[in-house]
Amino acid sequence: MTPNHSVIRLVVAFAFGLAVAYGSYQWITNTDRTVRRAEEEAVVFASRDILRTYVSAESLDISDALDRDTDAGKAYLYPTDDGWELSGHYRRRGEKNWHAYLMSLDANASLVSLSVQDTDQRMIELANSDAKFDASE
Repeated sequence: MTPNHSVIRLVVAFAFGLAVAYGSYQWITNTDRTVRRAEEEAVVFASRDILRTYVSAESLDISDALDRDTDAGKAYLYPTDDGWELSGHYRRRGEKNWHAYLMSLDANASLVSLSVQDTDQRMIELANSDAKFDASE
């Protein structure tokens, strides 16, 4: 006795359709994703303000997890046990080279440490006077 393939196809297609519909429903109604995205955006915005404070350039191009410039390189945002770590690149307007940075923030988006690859004399002087800040090549 040979199985009726047209009936089996209908049953498999119906089961697959139900699985996709259920998965889609779970994905759409998951509010944790929206809350997590809003938290990540707030952390990135806070990191931009901190970076602008330390670099103190009139105009700064920033490549980070929200607005990545592919010429600059990769940018990351990682949750840690006690806050966030993020990396990215920045450049002062008029410069061609991007400077990499790595920043650690606590759970309240306050600076724990900031490390930049920038040889600007002002940055090096600031790094010598601020324990949270490090500037290197």
